[in-house]
Amino acid sequence: MGLRVLLWGRGVSALGDGLWFTTWALFFTRVLGLPLVTVGVGMAVAGAAGLVAAVPLGAAADRFDPRLVLAAITVVRACAMASYLAVDGTWSFLAATVAFTAPANGGNAVRTALITGLVAEQAARVRALAQQRVAQHVGYAIGAGLGALVLTADDHSTYALAITGNAITFGVLAVTALAVRKPSPVEGTPRARAVLHDRPYLAVVAVTSVLSLCWAMLSTGLPLWLSGSTDLPLALSGVVVVVSSVGIAVFQVPFARFARSPDQAARTAVRSGIALAASCVLLATTAGGSGAPAVAVVVAAAALHVVGELGYVAANWGLSVGLMRDESRGAYQGVNEAATATVQLFGPAVFTFALGGFGAGGWLAAAVIFLVAVAPVPALTRWATRTREPAMPSNTTP
Repeated sequence: MGLRVLLWGRGVSALGDGLWFTTWALFFTRVLGLPLVTVGVGMAVAGAAGLVAAVPLGAAADRFDPRLVLAAITVVRACAMASYLAVDGTWSFLAATVAFTAPANGGNAVRTALITGLVAEQAARVRALAQQRVAQHVGYAIGAGLGALVLTADDHSTYALAITGNAITFGVLAVTALAVRKPSPVEGTPRARAVLHDRPYLAVVAVTSVLSLCWAMLSTGLPLWLSGSTDLPLALSGVVVVVSSVGIAVFQVPFARFARSPDQAARTAVRSGIALAASCVLLATTAGGSGAPAVAVVVAAAALHVVGELGYVAANWGLSVGLMRDESRGAYQGVNEAATATVQLFGPAVFTFALGGFGAGGWLAAAVIFLVAVAPVPALTRWATRTREPAMPSNTTP
């Protein structure tokens, strides 16, 4: 069995993710009675551990069967999730949170390495990754709906049921990972440190990862802006999230064709940055706005944001996969995950500071950040392409 079974596993585990991320804040504070500061510090420590663990876990997939590595990581996360049922204080909360969160980035890297091991041709790889993301978002949406029911019930037993259900979904992903056929062996010796010395690849990943600020833009920037700088209903933020989710589910696979080669992916990254910058500029014009005209501007900005996010994700795959060395693909994807996670770690603070301190000027500053980030991508991609040996994977699929 190949990608289809892994696709189902990803969808099921994403359902659990959506369920958990909808309910965890209230579970920690209302059921476990943990202070907000403790929760925040615990999540930050776990996130930092995830940055450190991403490359070693990805490299493990280069030396061992990536199916087994992915299954092992998933089982660890399932057990960590189940352990929340036994948390009785700060230290047990921290242990469970680190064990659950720290392997996440590495798990994503291993899954990407597994998929690229099953599919050799670049365009097919990007398409397969796009299909995985669609399954992820469908699962998230269903899980978030179930999470809303958990929040409505708001009692200990329902939260416990949600945690158990999430742990089970990770078990399903582990089983599907083992059910996938073993990837074809790759010529060459895996070298985890090679990626840390691959300056062209690191440069490309570093600048393109800045575009992942688009997620904090939607989750943090927009709600803060609507509530503090406009007279628009806060519910509009939820509408924008729905529009974004639907757009991703419908268009992520078609957008994969814009990243069939590294050069094409680089151009797509530039267009993505321009779309995101334009979205920021539109939002800046709604300062103090109200009524239908301002709503229309926000919706237009949301549409540009969807285009930017779709382009960024496709370009990220096209560049991170197209420029990696196949014998060390797990390590390369680990670096890519770590770079993206670093930006996401600071993303909420960036928009909180920018919009809270500079108002509409904060949106304009964000637009400049997006444009500056993508400007060197084509040149850096050409530099990286010249150093690849071999330049590209073979144009065959197993």
